[in-house]
Amino acid sequence: MSQFSAEAEAELQSLLRQLLKSIKDRISGAPSIECAEEILLHLEETDKNFHNYEFVKYLRQYVESSLGAVIEEETESCARGEGYAVGSVQDTLVHAVTRKTRESGEYKQMMQTLKNTMMVVVESLINKFEEDQLRKEEMHRESQHQQSNSHYTDNCSDSDSSFNQSYAFIKQEQLQVLAEKLDPSKPKEVRWEALQALCCAPPSDVLSCESWSGLRRNLSAALADPDPDLSDKVLRFFAKTFSCSPLNVTREIYTSLAKSLESDFLYHKLSLPTGSAGIDVNRQDITRLLKQMRLMNDFQKEVTTFWIRHPEKYMEEIIESTFSLLSFFPEHGLETQGSEKALKPMHLIALLDIKATWFKKWMHGYYSRTVVFRLLERKYKSLIVAALQQCIHYYDSCDPVRDETAEVIHSMEHQHIGTAQRTLYTTKELEYMYFVHSLCVLGRLLMYTNGRKLFPITVWKRKDPVSLTDLVVILISIMYQHPKPPHSDSSHADTLSPTTLVMELLRTLGDRTECAVECLYQTPVIETLLAPIITLLKGKQVSIKQVSIKQAKLNSPETTLIHIADTLARIATTERGLSLFLYERNLVSGEGEGISAAHVIVQFTQRLLAKELPLLRNAETSYGVSGAFIFVCRQMYNTCEGLQVLRPYGLHECIAAAWKKTSSLSERVPTPVPGAIPGTSSQELQNVVVWEETLLDNLLNFAATPKGLLLLQQTGAINECVTYMFSRFTKKLQVSRCEKFGYGVMVTQVAATAPGVVALHSSGFVQALVVEIWSVLECGREDVRVVYPKSTPMDPIDRSCLKSFLSLVNLLSSPYAVWELLGQQPLPNKAEYNLREMPTSITDLIDRLIAVNSDVKIHSLFNYEQSHTFGLRLLSVMCCNLDSLLLLESQYNISDMLLQCQKDNITDPSSGEGDFIIDGLSVERNHILVRMSVIGGPSERRLPLRVLQKGTDPYPWPMFSSYPLPKYYILNLPKTTRGKQDCEISAFLASTKNTEKDGSWMDTCRRQYCKAMTTKSNIVSGNVLADLLEKAVSHLSALPSERFFPPADYIASGSGIKTGSLSSVDQLGIQASLRYGRHLNLLRDNSEQDLCLLMKHCQELLSQQRAKLTSELYTLQGAYPGHDWFASTVFLIMAGDMERALRLLLHLSTLLTSAFLWPARLHGSVHLPMEIAQSSIHPVYSCTTHYVEMLLKTEVPLVFSAFRMSGFTPSQMCVQWLGQCFWNYLDWSEICHYVSTCVVMGPDYQVYMCVAVLKHLQQDILQHTQTQDLQVFLKEEPIQGFRVSNYLEYMEGLERSYRTMVLTDMNNISQRVS
Repeated sequence: MSQFSAEAEAELQSLLRQLLKSIKDRISGAPSIECAEEILLHLEETDKNFHNYEFVKYLRQYVESSLGAVIEEETESCARGEGYAVGSVQDTLVHAVTRKTRESGEYKQMMQTLKNTMMVVVESLINKFEEDQLRKEEMHRESQHQQSNSHYTDNCSDSDSSFNQSYAFIKQEQLQVLAEKLDPSKPKEVRWEALQALCCAPPSDVLSCESWSGLRRNLSAALADPDPDLSDKVLRFFAKTFSCSPLNVTREIYTSLAKSLESDFLYHKLSLPTGSAGIDVNRQDITRLLKQMRLMNDFQKEVTTFWIRHPEKYMEEIIESTFSLLSFFPEHGLETQGSEKALKPMHLIALLDIKATWFKKWMHGYYSRTVVFRLLERKYKSLIVAALQQCIHYYDSCDPVRDETAEVIHSMEHQHIGTAQRTLYTTKELEYMYFVHSLCVLGRLLMYTNGRKLFPITVWKRKDPVSLTDLVVILISIMYQHPKPPHSDSSHADTLSPTTLVMELLRTLGDRTECAVECLYQTPVIETLLAPIITLLKGKQVSIKQVSIKQAKLNSPETTLIHIADTLARIATTERGLSLFLYERNLVSGEGEGISAAHVIVQFTQRLLAKELPLLRNAETSYGVSGAFIFVCRQMYNTCEGLQVLRPYGLHECIAAAWKKTSSLSERVPTPVPGAIPGTSSQELQNVVVWEETLLDNLLNFAATPKGLLLLQQTGAINECVTYMFSRFTKKLQVSRCEKFGYGVMVTQVAATAPGVVALHSSGFVQALVVEIWSVLECGREDVRVVYPKSTPMDPIDRSCLKSFLSLVNLLSSPYAVWELLGQQPLPNKAEYNLREMPTSITDLIDRLIAVNSDVKIHSLFNYEQSHTFGLRLLSVMCCNLDSLLLLESQYNISDMLLQCQKDNITDPSSGEGDFIIDGLSVERNHILVRMSVIGGPSERRLPLRVLQKGTDPYPWPMFSSYPLPKYYILNLPKTTRGKQDCEISAFLASTKNTEKDGSWMDTCRRQYCKAMTTKSNIVSGNVLADLLEKAVSHLSALPSERFFPPADYIASGSGIKTGSLSSVDQLGIQASLRYGRHLNLLRDNSEQDLCLLMKHCQELLSQQRAKLTSELYTLQGAYPGHDWFASTVFLIMAGDMERALRLLLHLSTLLTSAFLWPARLHGSVHLPMEIAQSSIHPVYSCTTHYVEMLLKTEVPLVFSAFRMSGFTPSQMCVQWLGQCFWNYLDWSEICHYVSTCVVMGPDYQVYMCVAVLKHLQQDILQHTQTQDLQVFLKEEPIQGFRVSNYLEYMEGLERSYRTMVLTDMNNISQRVS
């Protein structure tokens, strides 16, 4: 491009003018010419839109076309190194190419041409500017001359500059003249000139003039004039007023416009043609109305942004004038006399704003919403009546066989074909638009309480008023008639289909509790939703109650069913909706009795999975519908109460069977080849893979509850489900669209069982968690540039690794997890550790962070203190579980390692003398050593704090590096009296000898026990407690109705028992029990042999009832892997009397209570079904804690929610409390009362006890949920202030409400799980 053409110069001149206009404010604000030049020179640096200016784009294109070839040639030349050498390191290829290009002849020619052309362009612009200035001065003089002669003309500049427009100030006399000229009797030319002048006047002056009322009347007349020039000019004046005037001005214009439109509709009485004919928007009268309505609608949508800043009366005038216009309806009698329907304002506003955006905006803010409701209720309820009437009319007029709606929507979505714009709208299209607009208005009303109060509404041709329920039923029926979006290739068409609109409304109502209660949670609505399901079920033993609407024939059952399932799922996610599904038995009438919606849904789901429904046997269709209804069931079975209702149907087995069948098909999916077009069969197999994941996802959700996890384990799919969960967990995907929280709770639930934690380990979850923890502690973030050094952590567990710490606590909370992950796993204890070596297992983590007992391990840590503190805090939490503590101590000698570390942490370690160095690590070790060595409740032991105190002695707690423990930590307890106490209950026990023959003895005993506990609970201790337990157990075991297990044929003698050996875990447990018994003054110094003998008897007794199992689980490789804390408890209750304790245990072993109070009793037992014994999932977990969670959700909902939010589960904590008989959590007296209450009152009191404890801890639980340390608090802190006697009455209330359900399930533990 050597020279610019004349056209190019003209274009360049235009682009330069645009650039100067864009930066006019910057240049005009410059104080001098030099500053303006400086602004232009640095424009690229200061203007973010620099590269978007057309002038800049033009220059860039010109440079590219002129120098493109030169740059490419130089680039290739420099890349080849031909004739060029880089002179320095900084002289890069870009710099070299730039320099060579600037030295080329083409660059010099381009610059010369551009310079010459720009000089011509700039000179032309200067000349044009001078001409504009002269023209402007001449027009200004002419304007002044006309004003002096009392004449007024248009003073808008016609020059090219848009900045030359201005208002002319106008006097009252001139406005009076204009008002006279606008009189309808004046000639058209005079009126047009007056309007032209009015458009250039400030609107505020016009509206404030004395003659405004007459002017307004004449403007309305001009607006209704058939001549489009006049009406358009009035609209321009109105639009100008709307855009630049305050609300006090625009409301006058708006109300004038609304009244003018109302008059037009009143006098012209336009009608909708019948048949295929329609409304042509190019028709003069229609065009005028549409333009006015369009201006109104635009203002309606914008006014909400600023009307709150003005008095409410202004807003009320606007709303009322709108409602007055839209409420114009012809009399029904007049409308039905002829064959044509009247054209209403609602038709036009629906054509312009089909989804009623204006109304949604008006209803959004409380400020305007209250006015809307007040006016609708008092004066304009006919608007709502008309909207409701339109919906009913659409429903009544729809032909289910010949679906015309699809054609209407399709034609509406193709309004633009090429450059031509559609101008003709049929009557059916306008009526459908009116229906959509009405539906959107009604949907917005139903969202609010005052809107729902407008119902019921009496409508034309309906005998009974239409209630909220009637409306929702009608809308659902409309969805049934039009389930498929028309022309699925058009995504926008789907947004206007009846199905989409109704589903949006149902979702909106379902997301709001009050709306859902009043609109959705109603019997007719649920019946309408279930009607197609019942129709499709084989064997019509269930009939639908007659409802007030006709039964619609489904055009597309598959799509309809998916929509139904989506609505049902949203209902089931709420507490009220779930309760309605599960317990409301009047929804569907069966043969003489009502059944709940849950039963209908689960039966239908089973039929779908079994492919027993003829209409839904197509594979792709079946997958979609089946998945949708499984998801509905999932909202029920992932709760304890829902699983209770659905469990008899064995849905987990149905889903598992479908998954196994699908899994075998998915193995045939071919490996995808890049570039290959997938065939039909390949696509089908891909659908199979998606279906397989759907089934796994739904199976996985059984793990949300303890009993559900047992059901999942029984399906044999737990490993695959956990692997699937891990894949989603790593991607941080949501559990489902209805879940508020992630997989945290589910992971914790799974980790509470042996098969669950093994599945987590095999899936890679444990390794990923360990690597994540190590990365946070030791690696830091390598991808972030270090600008400021990382702050020193102030908390023992830094916020950056708190989440990982809590995840690890959740994982290792259960002793089953510790046994499976650490059992018989030695620590590496390497001679050398590579700094880049990362731990990948829990044993590696313990080796590197907890057992830091060598310089090699210390030097392998970058953040030694922080990482070791993390490990010690984890150890502290793990040691709170006594079984985990015994395993760690027996395998790794943790206490010896900690003592040695303390011994090395003195001022003179070489001599072994000196004071302990008090630092963060020594304080942590001291706390753990005391926690490990002393057993006791809140008032029986003293634990050292982990923080320093103010004053001269910052750490008053004595440190130690060898046993025995300082007596400071062992509180002195009063000596327990074992003599016979003179009390009513002891007298009752002494007065009854042969209790076996007295059937009412147990009822009397319970009454005496409750009376003693509520009046003077401290008497239920010592010998009284021992006698009570002995008598009660002996009586119950003698009753055939109470004997749950067959009596053990066991003789407590034989030399083999005495010579048998105990495991290291048992030996450590015995030593801990003896220390606790002596501390309580219950045992003599020579009680060790008796306790060892009792443990051997118990192991022999239980081994005789152990099933022969073949399992890879560590917990099933032999006897119970933990210590028998219940047997130790009984030994202490009997004050070390081995024979008495053994006799009590033998009698107790025949009772159902032993299955729950005595964890070792059913370990791998023949009394359990083989598949449950093989799972190692104890009834305490699958039954007791399941009902704890169920009752907690109902009785103490805040605590239940707190657990959900923290990612922890009540079942995890209850398993720990019950597994060690509340040792370390309750004082000894309360532990005794726990045992006696469960024995005397019944095994279900174990559930009520846990609920009572959690209720007692409610405030603490809520507080620690906020501080994000709920798990740590519950595990480390004793239960302060809890007394069984204080909550016995509360537990009796729970018994009255739940005993039938809980005790029935407890009695079914020996049966195969459903």
